[in-house]
Amino acid sequence: MIKKNKDKNVSADKMGTTPMLRLILTMSLPTMFSMLTQALYNVVDSVFVSSLGQDALTSLSLAFPLQLMSIAVAVGTGVGVNSFISRRLGEKNQELANQGAANGLFLSVISWLVFLFVGLFLTKPFFSLFNPTAGVMKYGVEYTSIVLIFSMGVMIQVGIEKILQATGNMFFPMLFQLIGAVVNIILDPLFIFGIGPFPRMEVAGAAAATVIGQIAAMIFAVYVMFFKKHAVKINIKSFKPSLKIIKNIYIVGVPSIIMQSIGSVLVVSLNAILMSFSEAAVSVHGIYYKMQSFVFMPVFGLNQGLMPIIGYNFGAKNKERLHSAIRYGSIIASGIMLCGTMIFWVFPEQILTIFNANDEIMDMGIKAMRFISLSFLPAAIDIIFSTAFQAVGKGFSSMILSLLRQLVFLLPAALILSSFGVNAVWFSYPIAEVGALAVAIFLYSRINRKVFSKLQPGVPIEAL
Repeated sequence: MIKKNKDKNVSADKMGTTPMLRLILTMSLPTMFSMLTQALYNVVDSVFVSSLGQDALTSLSLAFPLQLMSIAVAVGTGVGVNSFISRRLGEKNQELANQGAANGLFLSVISWLVFLFVGLFLTKPFFSLFNPTAGVMKYGVEYTSIVLIFSMGVMIQVGIEKILQATGNMFFPMLFQLIGAVVNIILDPLFIFGIGPFPRMEVAGAAAATVIGQIAAMIFAVYVMFFKKHAVKINIKSFKPSLKIIKNIYIVGVPSIIMQSIGSVLVVSLNAILMSFSEAAVSVHGIYYKMQSFVFMPVFGLNQGLMPIIGYNFGAKNKERLHSAIRYGSIIASGIMLCGTMIFWVFPEQILTIFNANDEIMDMGIKAMRFISLSFLPAAIDIIFSTAFQAVGKGFSSMILSLLRQLVFLLPAALILSSFGVNAVWFSYPIAEVGALAVAIFLYSRINRKVFSKLQPGVPIEAL
């Protein structure tokens, strides 16, 4: 029996003993790779759709906020589950870790039901807010309805992914994302253009390829969760929702959902500002959002590796390893962002050419890529600190930081700068990130003084 328990927790225990840089790389690299693949299939969607004309490309840009919102709920809830499980494993509380996993999966199903309703009844009213052309309206409603109605794939797959990551298992989550991405990339041209026996569905075909990929990943994730051995176990027959555990999950999860959803609100608001200039401006912003994912997705993959490490060592009251994880994470994230900035400055024209950019989009897009990319380096530290706050259960501080980055600083700056022309709007991104960095340093110093510095055996985590 002792040997069995030891084998069961070996994956989690490595987070308290493995040399930190090696641990971060082994935990993060698989997820960074799979997130890059995710970024690739997001771009592939837009590249294929751009060949259908500007209406099609603009429709995806306008649809992106609702799609982002569904992913925000999936990932935000998963972050809460991840934080809960990793802290319980650090405290050696196996029963609560198991219950956290079961309640997390339950919340994933509930989340899908919410977006099923949105997809059925609220998609068309949402697009009407922008007074789009008939083509943009048609394409956008078709795409968004399909993606939201069948969002159970992404909800459940992400839920299981976060459960496994909390135990230190990064291999299977990587496979989940790879399966979804590869299936999507293969099916995209078949459904969009009607190749072979497949019907020509145009923009709706891109949505169909997306949800089929997500459902395929979900099926494999369910198989892995219930038929493979893990450091946590879900027992469906004996499961009962626990309000106490759900509340604990959402203490971190709700701020994370809000943080993720802020991106959706931001894109809607910026699209409204940019629409006052031209549809081309909206398309440029949509192209930027697709391409910046190649820079941000590896950092988000790094975060997914960091979060259980930080959460575990916080639960184990090992402040030296906790600080080491944050320090290495900041260095790696900054390196990634610096490379991204250089690419956006040197190759903006080549990037825009991929999307069949016309002269107006090309001229505007080159300036946008260069100006916005100035925000990447300060964003690296903002994101790592935000992840650290989530991992130790300080979701409110993380939420405040994201609100400042993407709403409080960025939107007012964009509104003010819009009076100087569309190209001035792009500077709102670096302004917001630099302002948020100052706040991030303040919040981290405060939490370090009041919480991290007091970590020691015998002091309950709840008392900090």
